[in-house]
Amino acid sequence: MVSIAQNRTLPEVLQSIVAEVGACKNVVVTCIWLIDRGDLCETCRFRAKCPDQSRCLHLVASAGNLEAHPQDLTPTDIAFGRLPLGVPKIGKVAATGESLLQPQLSDNEDWISDTDWFRSEGVRAFAAHPLVFRGEVLGVLAVFDRMALNEADFEYLRVFADHAAVSIANANAFEEIARLKERLEEENDYLREEVTTASGTGYFIGESPALKKVLRQIDLVAATDATVLVTGESGTGKELVARAIHERSSRRNRPMVKANCAAVPEALFESEFFGHVRGAFTGALRDKLGRFELADGGTLFLDEIGEIPYAMQAKLLRVLQEQEVERVGDTRSRKVNVRIIAATNRSLKDEVIAGRFREDLFYRLSVFPIENPPLRERREDIPRLAEHFIHVFAKRLGRKPPRLTAVTNRQLAAQDWPGNVRELQNTIERAVILAESGSLSFEAPALSVLPSAAPSPALVAASEGFLLTRSELKQRERESISAALTQTHGKIFGHDGAAALLGMKPTTLASRIKALGLQRK
Repeated sequence: MVSIAQNRTLPEVLQSIVAEVGACKNVVVTCIWLIDRGDLCETCRFRAKCPDQSRCLHLVASAGNLEAHPQDLTPTDIAFGRLPLGVPKIGKVAATGESLLQPQLSDNEDWISDTDWFRSEGVRAFAAHPLVFRGEVLGVLAVFDRMALNEADFEYLRVFADHAAVSIANANAFEEIARLKERLEEENDYLREEVTTASGTGYFIGESPALKKVLRQIDLVAATDATVLVTGESGTGKELVARAIHERSSRRNRPMVKANCAAVPEALFESEFFGHVRGAFTGALRDKLGRFELADGGTLFLDEIGEIPYAMQAKLLRVLQEQEVERVGDTRSRKVNVRIIAATNRSLKDEVIAGRFREDLFYRLSVFPIENPPLRERREDIPRLAEHFIHVFAKRLGRKPPRLTAVTNRQLAAQDWPGNVRELQNTIERAVILAESGSLSFEAPALSVLPSAAPSPALVAASEGFLLTRSELKQRERESISAALTQTHGKIFGHDGAAALLGMKPTTLASRIKALGLQRK
């Protein structure tokens, strides 16, 4: 019993138990069964008698002293590999929790499939005890013996079974601790990676009607466990929407795990999402948790869901429906409790019509769709976004934030931004890096297409289909400068002065005011 207790892993404990009992010279074979899920029901010879095919007894360890068939326990594995709870005799011990002693076996025991093998080994007696820990039956310990068993033998085996049950429960606890430790390490590695790659935006910025609509939808769905499909163009912040849903949900104390479906090769899809066991394939040196197990109790964000290979979509659908994953190379299913948020910049309806996306998976994902608007539909948010990015990047560079003028704001708001917020963010970062005089300059190639904030009168006239005379041009210039001076109450210099409003140097504007004979108001 002491040597058994020194083992930590379940296989070591089980083998130690049967080895100790099997060392007794009259023991033909001793076996341990543990209760687990039903997995071989299609081929099990007891299927017709099995009252509950969801669970059964699994033969997990055996040892003994064979004489007629040295080292050949195959008939034992065949006869007792899986036993129903309740039938036959061993199953009744597990179902009732009551021990069983048969001091003398007959020659026609119908629950033994290979009676000739047992007869040739001289089996005369049988005893079985339930393995009980804290009121729960874990399995059964049984002995087939060549000698008749008396009550003293039976009682000794019961004491041994009680200690064995404690050792099995402890081994299970150690394995669970090891699994949780591994999971915690995986989560920490993942979260460290997320922190390292995190962008400057961590919340929503803006007051546009389009953004407010998205925020209302987030508040509505966050309190539920409904699957959410976030759609929108690239760079609109779909991951930000997913994170907002997670942080407003009851799962916020568990991680939100992100998986980019487009970045996972088809050959590694199952391993990456469902995990694998050691030895499942070349290079699988240890057990690995998949993304679903990492996100257990939390949220799994499936980015670029439209990129999942068609052959893998059926497997993903099954996991979403059953909330069970099966690691590559393993036969045991593991329950998971995961909330799914998917995102795509594709039209999944069109993908379904084209035969590239399963219709049933589409309906499973789009329980609550959220359309993330492009930046061109929320232009009024651009100045606030730009101001935010300026402060973020200036802080990173250890600089004072450059000024954002009214002209610059008009330039930014006039853009269509096909790359949306991500493009705006990158443009601002480049401008902050290039800013040397304290004001932003968008002379970089990415913004070379920006229209002038104050187009020349000649350009306006040409675009309208007619030309202006020199005197008309001068009058237009006078009116434009006069309007700017009125708006700024005669102020020329500064970020809120007329020069900034017109996109001119203050000294140039002062010269033009004097040349045109204008009065500062």
